[in-house]
Amino acid sequence: MKAKIALITGGYTGEAEVSFKSSAFVNSQLDHDKYDIYLITVTKEAWYYEDLDGKRHPISKADFTLPLNGDILSFDLAFIMVHGVPGEDGRLQSYFDLLDIPYTSCDALTSALTMNKGYTKAILSDIPELHLAKSVLLFESQRPEAVKIVESNLSLPYFVKPNAGGSSIGMTKVKESAQLQEAIDKAFDAENTGKQVIVEEFVTGREFSEGIFRNSKGELVVLPATEVRTTREFFDYEAKYVPGLTEEITPADLTTEEQERAARILREIYVRLNCKGMVRVDFFLENDTDKFYFIEINTIPGQTPQSFIPQQVRAFGMKEGDFYGELIETALQSK
Repeated sequence: MKAKIALITGGYTGEAEVSFKSSAFVNSQLDHDKYDIYLITVTKEAWYYEDLDGKRHPISKADFTLPLNGDILSFDLAFIMVHGVPGEDGRLQSYFDLLDIPYTSCDALTSALTMNKGYTKAILSDIPELHLAKSVLLFESQRPEAVKIVESNLSLPYFVKPNAGGSSIGMTKVKESAQLQEAIDKAFDAENTGKQVIVEEFVTGREFSEGIFRNSKGELVVLPATEVRTTREFFDYEAKYVPGLTEEITPADLTTEEQERAARILREIYVRLNCKGMVRVDFFLENDTDKFYFIEINTIPGQTPQSFIPQQVRAFGMKEGDFYGELIETALQSK
């Protein structure tokens, strides 16, 4: 009997647009002869399954069942493809934990923690070979004196971004002090920031992104890295999703020593944060020192056809459908 998989998409933020693209690609690659897959859309207004005729069938939130054609369908697993809230911040994970339904992502605590960039950096601060840009964490109550706090602790240029959220929404590179207040306000006012802003000293170097996952044998597998070269000031939302603004090189041109060092760092991050499923770590290789600087971790990385993880899976010599199947089988083992 085929496992019934709820492939969950949508979300409560502007990142829902990316979620729909990611889930569509995952759905196109999964083996439908092996799994019964139901695309479940989650929005603030409704949770539903849309059939081939365009009819929407509401999900029962009491037990995450689907009344369909006179039957009540229960799911064996949730494949979470919701970027941002509520898929990346631990809310859906907590819900499925209460219902004892396994899922493909990190657990609720890790998901919530890694949405907070400042707290994540604090936990990773003593990992050997990993470096962190000097930074300050600002809270909403500090907004009036935020510029003074930043200028007394950091040196230009700055990188200002919401402490939560993703897809580089609300981020600004600040080269002059006169730009700082506007950048801070932009970050505070961005959707789903948690009303916290993190400001970092800008690190100059090559930017990379690299995936890691645990397979069904229990092994940690580090995928080939991707180097990101963009014509923008930094890898912002437009650079991520507008074709032609960014060159992505997979596998990245790293020395053997750099590849091995990055793999050691990724494995330690994965274990230190108690990750599950697939995650993606972004980092800089600083020009002058050849040191790896942590940028952030993404626990629901994008799965559009042009996203980093699919590129890396292909470079690893694996089919995307087999990769997603591994995530499902690994999660089902935890049931």
